[in-house]
Amino acid sequence: MNTYPEAASDDAIRGAISFAGALGCKVHVTTFAVQFPPVPSPIGGYLINVEGLSRAAEARSRAECERLQALVETAGGSGVEVSVTRQDVVVGQVPTIAAAEGRYFDLSLVLWSAESFATQEMAQAMIFGSGLPVILVPPNATAGTVDHIAIAWDESRVAARALRDALQILPTGGRISVLTVQDEKTLRRTGLAQTLVSSLDLRGYEAKAVDLTLDGRSIAASLQDTALAEGAQLLAMGGFGHSRIRDFILGGATKGVLTDLRMPVLLAH
Repeated sequence: MNTYPEAASDDAIRGAISFAGALGCKVHVTTFAVQFPPVPSPIGGYLINVEGLSRAAEARSRAECERLQALVETAGGSGVEVSVTRQDVVVGQVPTIAAAEGRYFDLSLVLWSAESFATQEMAQAMIFGSGLPVILVPPNATAGTVDHIAIAWDESRVAARALRDALQILPTGGRISVLTVQDEKTLRRTGLAQTLVSSLDLRGYEAKAVDLTLDGRSIAASLQDTALAEGAQLLAMGGFGHSRIRDFILGGATKGVLTDLRMPVLLAH
């Protein structure tokens, strides 16, 4: 969880802890307190107290870490086992350090806010840099259990990765809705959803094929709307994108989810 320039909302934090409980997970939370390197600016120092502003921002970030720790521990009191640590990180390096931190665990939950650039930057770093399945959790996430997942299936490598990751958290007897968009791009063959359903049936899963069309909606909205209509508590999909220094070129579905998150979404890259 980032604390600078702003932290995720308290509702988002509670929602993520609750969703982790629905997955049956133990939760490790890392908060990041930012540090500002000294800025040599003798002339600017007469105009603005850069050093003083930096130290004040560091103090606010540390205080926010302490507040978030208390909030997380309280949220975990409902039966979710929670541990919290703090890392002090140079400002601007939080997403990179978070991606490395995530590699020590099975999956990462990323708090989401469409209004927070820091949250979006964290999500992109985790999706494309951690090597882990990442679940974006909206503030309104509620789930008593996660026993029905939807998979966005187009036969691609990243879709297969997302399916594998999602199956790891699906409990025995859980259901799978296989979603294939028919009019978004040229597919290699027809019947992709049903082909995957047949494969899942052979492996003992209860699966259903769902073909859908965009009908004027974005692909991200279409997939999420259909997943929710089918009763899924989680949508799994491949994350398309690559980085140029710190800028991300995103595929349409990935970009759509990152700007219009309607349900918990597992993204694998």
